[in-house]
Amino acid sequence: MKSRILMTGLTAMGAVLATTSLLGGCTTGSDEALQSDEVIPLDGGAPATDANRSEVDVPREDDTPRDGGVEDGESPVRAFKPLRVGFLPDTQAGGDNVAAYPMRAVLSKLDSLGVNVVIPVGDLTDNGSTAELQGWAEIARDYRKKGVEYLPLMGNHEDSFSYTVEWIDRMKEFIPEDAVHMSGAEYLDYYVVRENVLIIVLRYYHAPIAFPWIKKAVEANRDKVDHVLIASHDGLVGAKYGEAREMIVEGTEGDDLLFNQWNEIRSFFAKHDVIWVQGHEHMYQRSVIRAPIGVDSSSWTADQGTYRLPLYTQVMVGNASYKGYEFRYGERELVQSVIQQKMNTISNGSTAFDANATLMTFDAKRVDMEAYFAEHTIKANSEGPKELATPDWKLFDKFSRTTKRCERIVFPDSIPASTRPVMQYDPQYWTNDCTARDGTVAKLVDGENRTFNRVESTTRTLSYTPGFSRAQSQNELMRLAYQFLFQYHESWTPNLNGRNRLVASADPYEVIVPATTIDLKEHLTLSWLSKSAETVSDILIVSGTQNQTGTFSNPYGAAKDITVDPGLPGSQPDGTAKGPVTLPPTATKKWDIADAVSDAYTLQFTPAAGVELASTTLARKTKSGWQALTTDACVVKSAYAKTMLETPPARPSACEGQPLVGFDGSAKRWWAVLRSDVEVALVRK
Repeated sequence: MKSRILMTGLTAMGAVLATTSLLGGCTTGSDEALQSDEVIPLDGGAPATDANRSEVDVPREDDTPRDGGVEDGESPVRAFKPLRVGFLPDTQAGGDNVAAYPMRAVLSKLDSLGVNVVIPVGDLTDNGSTAELQGWAEIARDYRKKGVEYLPLMGNHEDSFSYTVEWIDRMKEFIPEDAVHMSGAEYLDYYVVRENVLIIVLRYYHAPIAFPWIKKAVEANRDKVDHVLIASHDGLVGAKYGEAREMIVEGTEGDDLLFNQWNEIRSFFAKHDVIWVQGHEHMYQRSVIRAPIGVDSSSWTADQGTYRLPLYTQVMVGNASYKGYEFRYGERELVQSVIQQKMNTISNGSTAFDANATLMTFDAKRVDMEAYFAEHTIKANSEGPKELATPDWKLFDKFSRTTKRCERIVFPDSIPASTRPVMQYDPQYWTNDCTARDGTVAKLVDGENRTFNRVESTTRTLSYTPGFSRAQSQNELMRLAYQFLFQYHESWTPNLNGRNRLVASADPYEVIVPATTIDLKEHLTLSWLSKSAETVSDILIVSGTQNQTGTFSNPYGAAKDITVDPGLPGSQPDGTAKGPVTLPPTATKKWDIADAVSDAYTLQFTPAAGVELASTTLARKTKSGWQALTTDACVVKSAYAKTMLETPPARPSACEGQPLVGFDGSAKRWWAVLRSDVEVALVRK
C-alpha cells in the first residue's frame, strides 16, 4: 500500500517535469510554463478568429434568440450556428489493438446525431504502441471523411507508454492548425474557439499545471464566447480516481500545486459556468462540483432576476473499451452532488459492458446534453462485433439549460425525518422567483422528489507514507479527507451517506472508506430564452425532473431492486441502512428514460405587465410546434391549492388526460401541474 501511495505522490511532480521535455526541452522548468503569457499556434496555423464563424446582425443578450429575433435597445452582433460536440470515451483494448467495435459504434452514433466536433478524452490506447495509435487513427479517419473534427487529448496510458514524438506525429493530423497551445505543453494542452464555444483540451493530470494558462485563455476569449467547455482525461473529483484524493489527501508533502489552487479553480469554473468533461473512469457519472463558500464566484445574478448556484458541471462520459470499473469511495459529498451514475463491468453480477455516446449541442445561449448507452459483451476484437453489430442505444441522461437560469439541487425524499434540513437537504420542488428579461416570472411551488436512483460504492482505503506524504499520521489523513472530500457528520452537518464515512484502520498507515449506498440528486434548472415569433412571452425551459426512474445498482453495475433490497449497513445519517423505497406507480426502474415520467410538480407562471391575458394561453413546445397545455374549457379558474396535487379539482370528463392547468384571476397568473421537463411560454389562442 505504501509503495502505491509513493507512486501517486510522485505523479504530480512527474507531470510538471514531463512538460519540460516536450519538443526537445524548449523550457527549462515548470515555472516557465506556468508563468508564460505566450500562447502558440503551430505549423503556420492561427488562433481561432471570427473568420471561423458566420456573421449576421442579431441581438447580443444573455439569452439570444435562436431564431434571430431582436429586442428594443439591443446592439447587433454575430449569430452562431448550432455546434454539436460529441465525446469518445477510453478505447483501449489490450495488446496492439484499440477497442475497434465500441469505438466505431460510438462514432457512428455521434455521426447519426449530426456531430461537428469529437473529443476523444484520452486513453486511446492501452500500451501506447505504434500499432495501437495507427489502428486508432485508421478508424478516426473514416469519420473525419464525413466532416468530423477531432480534438484528441492524452490519457495516462499514452502518458505512461507513448513517446512524446510519436504522440505528436500521430495526433498532429487531427489537432487543428488554428489550435492555440500552452507554451511548454504543445499538442498536450491547447484550445480552439468553435462558433460561440471555447473548447480547452488538457492532458492527463494537467488541470493544476495548466490553470494559470486556462484563466488567461478564458479571459482572452470571454467576450467572444458564451460557453466554456474543458475536456481532460481526469478531473478534480473522481469516481474511482480524482486529483483531489491523489494529489491532496494522499499527496506528497511539498507538492502543493493543486492544494494551493483548490478553492480558486472551483470558484473560477463556477464563475464561468464551465462544463468539465473527462474519461479515465470507464463509467458514466454526471455531478455538480461546488465552489467554496465565501469565495466570490459571481454566479448569483439576482439583479437580473436569475440565480445560478456556485457550482460547475462535471461529466465522466463513460466507456468505449473492453473493461469497466467499479464505483469506489462513493460520492464526495462535501464538494459533490451526483446527478446520474451508471457503470457496467461484466463482473460481480453485471452481465455486460456499456458503450457510451454523449453529445452536447450549443445553440446561442442554450446547451442541450443527451447521453446514450448500448450494452455489449465483447472482451476482445477477435470476438467480433456481437451486440454492437446493431447497437441498441438507449437515452439515459439529459439536460437543457441556458446561461440565463435559476437552479437548485433537489434531494430525494429518503432523508430520515430526524435529520436537520440544514438549508439544502430538501426534496421539495419549490424555487424562488425566476424572472425573464421581459418581466415574466416563473417559480415552482409544489411537489416532492419521490422517484430517484440509488447506487452503492465499494469499501476502499486511504493511506500515507511516513516522511513522504502530506499526511504524517492517521488523524491527519482523516482530517484531509474530511477537509477536501467527505462531509464530517454532526447533527448540524449531517452526512446523508452515513455517519461514519471514514473509519480508522487497524493498520496505522490507513483510513477505511466504508462501502455505502447513495441516493442521487436532481439538478433542477429554470432557464429563459427570448420570445420567438410564435410566443407572446419569453420561453421557460424546466429541466432535470425526469432523469431518474428508480434504478438501483451495486458498485459493479448489477441491478438491484430499490423497492425490495435495503441499502448497505450504516448508509443513513442515523447509522441505519437505507431502506427499500415505495416508488410512485409511474416509476419504471429502467435505464431508458425516453418514456420516463417525473414526479408531479406545480409550475407558477406570471405574465409580464401589459400582456393581454384574455387572448393568450399557456403552451408547451412539442415536435409539431406550440400547443396549449389544455383547452379553455379545462382551465381551473382559481388559485392553486396544495391539496390539488393529490386531489385534483373536478373538471369536465373531456379533460381526462390533459394536464391540470389553472388561472388565478386575482393574481393574474397561470399554474400547471406537470410530470416532465418542459418548454413553456404564453402564445395567442
